Amino acid sequence: MLNERQLEELRYGWDGVRARKEQIAPPGDWRTWLLLAGRGFGKTRTGAEWVRSQVWNHGRRRVALVAPTAADARDVIVEGESGLLNIGAPKERPYYEPSKRRLTWPNGAIATTYSADEPERLRGPQHDAAYCDEVASWRYPEAYDMLLFGLRLGDDPRVVVTTTPKPVKIVRELVADPTTVVTRGSTYENRANLAPAFLAQIIKKYEGTRLGRQEIEAEVLDDVPGALWTRGLLEELRWPVGKPVPDLSRIVVAIEHQHPSCGPHKQRRSSSAEGRAYRCEADHSSL
Repeated sequence: MLNERQLEELRYGWDGVRARKEQIAPPGDWRTWLLLAGRGFGKTRTGAEWVRSQVWNHGRRRVALVAPTAADARDVIVEGESGLLNIGAPKERPYYEPSKRRLTWPNGAIATTYSADEPERLRGPQHDAAYCDEVASWRYPEAYDMLLFGLRLGDDPRVVVTTTPKPVKIVRELVADPTTVVTRGSTYENRANLAPAFLAQIIKKYEGTRLGRQEIEAEVLDDVPGALWTRGLLEELRWPVGKPVPDLSRIVVAIEHQHPSCGPHKQRRSSSAEGRAYRCEADHSSL
């Protein structure tokens, strides 16, 4: 016969109880765990359970919770069905103060919610762990940079990032970062917990389509159908690092004004005496 603690673990446990292996944090000395997965995979539950485990089992005391908007942070990460207020044993759940954007656990750990729409709010606060949701949909990806500058408490600050992938710069950079561990998953892997009507409608309509490959199978689709220049072609033609660049006979600079917080976007195109054209890497600077 199971005792009270065992019954509680059976009802509210995660690792070894409800979690699939792809939903358990990988071992190793990583800085970022990037979970690229399709709709309905269980990304939010995975992120929330990681935060819960860090607070109770790994001594985390200052956690950042960052979502595309303030409403997303509240409605999904905190109050959602798989949010922090609805997982774990009731006596271990945090107390939520919406006006302060703060969750406080019985052991004293604190998590603060942030909107990626307001990157400057992450300038100053310090954290020892962070959970970032749907980064591919962040309007201002520089919010991630501001978060990293404040991720400096404790001996081993870490961040979990969950998102349905899109071909955007922040996703490509995270995948390429040597300190990132990537886990991939599809909608199909969580069939047992999804409404049959959802599966019947979504799979029937989108399976095999380009949108389905992104939203269901979690593929990062870099290229636009019919595009003259593909990412693979551009990478193939990239000038080798360290190889001397020939003398340039003409340089053209194009400036595209973006959001005031980003500054102008500058691109340079050059041509050599041999008649070859070169595109220089774009950069951001205040001109």
